[in-house]
Amino acid sequence: MRWREALSPMRMERVAIVAPVEHYRAVLEEVARQAVVELDLPYVPGDGPDELDRAIDAAVVHGPVVGLVGWAANRDLAALSTTLAELGAGVVPLVHPRGIDPPTLLPGAGSPRMSRTLVDTYGTVPYADVDPSRMAALAYVVMFGMMFGDVGHGLVLVALGLVLRRARSGRLAGLRRAWLFVTGAGLTSIVFGALYGEAFGPTGLVPVLWLEPLTSPVPLMLAALVIGALLLAGAYLLGTINRVREGGWAYALYARTGVAGSALFVAVGLLAWGLTASVAPLVTAGGVLATVALVLIFAGLLVEAGGGATGVFQAVIEWVDTLARLGSNIVSFARLAAFGLTHAALLSVVWSGTTALWRPDWRAVAAVLVFVLGNVLTFGLEALVAGIQALRLEYYELFSRVFLSEGRPFRAWAPALATGSPAPEQNRAPDLTTSTTEGNRP
Repeated sequence: MRWREALSPMRMERVAIVAPVEHYRAVLEEVARQAVVELDLPYVPGDGPDELDRAIDAAVVHGPVVGLVGWAANRDLAALSTTLAELGAGVVPLVHPRGIDPPTLLPGAGSPRMSRTLVDTYGTVPYADVDPSRMAALAYVVMFGMMFGDVGHGLVLVALGLVLRRARSGRLAGLRRAWLFVTGAGLTSIVFGALYGEAFGPTGLVPVLWLEPLTSPVPLMLAALVIGALLLAGAYLLGTINRVREGGWAYALYARTGVAGSALFVAVGLLAWGLTASVAPLVTAGGVLATVALVLIFAGLLVEAGGGATGVFQAVIEWVDTLARLGSNIVSFARLAAFGLTHAALLSVVWSGTTALWRPDWRAVAAVLVFVLGNVLTFGLEALVAGIQALRLEYYELFSRVFLSEGRPFRAWAPALATGSPAPEQNRAPDLTTSTTEGNRP
């Protein structure tokens, strides 16, 4: 599979399932078995024993021919057409209806990938958009690792991930699909723990490769903002691609999460760089780019608001909100450093208590208990906090730029077939008086 296809929903086709009246039951039974077509039905499809009869009653009859319309992935049409041709039926391609987006079917849908769950929990990827699941998973584990940086705790997470991978039964079996996700979070925690010189706290088991969080909070905070800016840049890039795919370059040019929004983000970066480094050309370039971006954004907001005095007022409010949100979104990534400091501080307290109690007598037992229980408590608390905060940053700061709307998931029509179904020549023909909706007509 090409990488572009792997990052996009599958190409869907509007089709009509057409067959002779006397064979339509057998045709629908085959469609249900293959489970590759989403039928447009005038009711909410079910899975009961009468679902087949309900679908037959909803079909459109024209003389000796009967049919239903729906959606199917382009990759499945050849096999479906071949099978139905043996029953005297056909799959007829139709023009996509205007104003209606096809349902979304992603490559690997239904697979046990935790990255897929990460995006699906937020919403269904729109049909025209890029699927960011793998990139979102990478961003998540990086953010988690920075907040949970400790070599010892990271090794525990890696071990837990490997245990989940081998789980085949019992309670852990339901969590097996998360093994790679947990292992990845553990590996990034090990990397940041090595940079911080933390291994079950400031124990000295590993050297400090970069900085100690508690003694260098400002550089750590700046590093968190830089990582946040890089993640936001990636989100703006995906958002621009999605706006182009959704409405073309003209639409993307004025969108706050498209070209105009990306230009404003770059302009802020140039201004910050130019002002901190005292480079006048960067300040000038950033100012010009910011002006152009703000004009484009305001024009886009004014068009969305419908013009007029009320539209101008609404556009101004949303324009100011855009500026405020951009600044707050960047600052929001400071929590990567803040919770990294919290993790280090808790482990420092545990280690201080351990060393204070340690004596070559019975107090050594108390020191060991403090060390073990303190690490267990810190591990559980900080893993929960880091997991929630990374998810919050993913959804509110990143996904809000990648997605503007939610798609509709593809739901294959695949009811359970009743046993003892009559042979095709004995099948009950659809009732010609059955009412059908206009949307079901091929």
